Amino acid sequence: MTDPPVTVPLPTERAARLPVRPGAVRYPVLAVVFVCAACGLVYELELVALASYLIGDSVTQASVVLSVMVFAMGVGSLLAKRLRCRAAVGFGLVECGLALIGGCSAMVLYAAFAWLGDSRYVLVAFSLAIGVLIGAEIPLLMSLIQRAESTRPADPPRPDRSGRPHRPEQQDAAGTVADLFAADYVGALVGGLAFPFLLLPWLGQLTGALVTGAVNAVAGGGLVLWLFRHDLTARSRALLIGANLLVLAVLAAATVLVDDFERAARRAVYGDSIRVAVQTELQEVVVTGERGGPPDLFLNGRLRVGGHDEHRYHEALVHPAMNGRHARVLILGGGDGLAAREVLRYPDVRAVTVVELDPGVVRLARTGPDLAALNGHAFRDPRVTVAYGDAFRWLRGSRPVQERYDVVISDLPDPGITSSAKLYSAEFYGLAAGALADGGRLVVHAGSAAARPRTYWTVEATLRAAGFATRPYGADGRTSGFAGPDRVGRASTGTERTAGEWGFLLAVPGARPPALALSPRVPPLRSLTPDALAAAASRVERTRTGGPAGLPPSTLVHPRY
Repeated sequence: MTDPPVTVPLPTERAARLPVRPGAVRYPVLAVVFVCAACGLVYELELVALASYLIGDSVTQASVVLSVMVFAMGVGSLLAKRLRCRAAVGFGLVECGLALIGGCSAMVLYAAFAWLGDSRYVLVAFSLAIGVLIGAEIPLLMSLIQRAESTRPADPPRPDRSGRPHRPEQQDAAGTVADLFAADYVGALVGGLAFPFLLLPWLGQLTGALVTGAVNAVAGGGLVLWLFRHDLTARSRALLIGANLLVLAVLAAATVLVDDFERAARRAVYGDSIRVAVQTELQEVVVTGERGGPPDLFLNGRLRVGGHDEHRYHEALVHPAMNGRHARVLILGGGDGLAAREVLRYPDVRAVTVVELDPGVVRLARTGPDLAALNGHAFRDPRVTVAYGDAFRWLRGSRPVQERYDVVISDLPDPGITSSAKLYSAEFYGLAAGALADGGRLVVHAGSAAARPRTYWTVEATLRAAGFATRPYGADGRTSGFAGPDRVGRASTGTERTAGEWGFLLAVPGARPPALALSPRVPPLRSLTPDALAAAASRVERTRTGGPAGLPPSTLVHPRY
């Protein structure tokens, strides 16, 4: 009986040329996997955040980006099989393309929104391209590690627990896969945390994406040109060096010009009459308007205040709820100070509490000359107290238990905006009921009953589910102007503007609906009269009979907007 021949692999020329010993190749590769995974997740979050800001409906945009990107990653993994024979140059070109496409994605998406008006197809295209490139990374890196480590002299087989021969290379392959995915997942964690806490507040969306692309290019190109440089032909090496230098030059130039680009894009979106444009910790705030005219306030591209007819909205929101005791008033939202302005017109109001999420909006409304003049310097009134935070959390935990309010005014973004859904839930209205004093009243902006009757009557059904009796009413928005999805009483198509309507709900705890009237001591109003209020309520009621009936309420676990 003769022993089987033992084959000893001969060391190859490539193994001798590696700058590290073959067994240590995986460590710099894992470091690059970590960096590239962090960059990849930043690209993904950048697309979701910017698409939610530009297009709206964050749930839909996140679903589109994630589903398309995951599908594309599978496609990229399959396509990477064609590059295994040239894994080094293939990985270098993949990272070069990913750095360019991912780094410029935010700028291109914003440009499509600003100059073309629609960025949905651009969003899908970038999600697909980035996903394909990310999906190709791991298979190519796996090929590089296996080829490098296969140059080590093979260890003789060792018996496993069952006594069968087992080669250490089999265990090494499984360990390599585990190491690659571990580095990938940890890098994704770091990228996911870096985006909201570092990149977004310090650099902003556009510059943050460009810097991420530069890091991606340096990491991917550096790995190939250093560790696997002898796997490259002279032509491939020149191609990678030139491509990486070009990508870095494009990203650097875009970073230098990003401020000019943002100003040009804002002018394309808002026109030439921009007075103030600031990026707070939470959102972009833009004030526009011609000189000598009232300002318009935009938050993340959505019109929150139309200076020409905001008095119609705020008079209808505030004054029907002030019919009764109103010594203590709570305003949820309303960081622009305009609802507080109307409340403070009643001399017997003793205290007004404004709960606003974004301190930057209140700062601008307090110190900015345009908004401060429009709100009558409401935040200088000693009766006004501002609390910063999410309205839901404030009602649940931050509100002093002993505080009760005669009037609660919900001056919040449109319920059709996904991020606002919890502020129109049965749970939220239950918390609001707990903040009301005996005989207190709640008023809610609920969107347009004429344009979106299902949304409006879902808010009404939700209030009833929380134990309120409701009185629907509305107000005309007759002045032409910019139309948007948030708190706008107008609709437009192209250059043609048409009048629309705001919808409100006055509610009290119990089974008996509140009276819809103005206070006997109501101050002089510019647009709201008892007859106009009654006529608007009648119009809103007609949408109930002609629209959906018996709608289910919206809850935290089952939002219906």
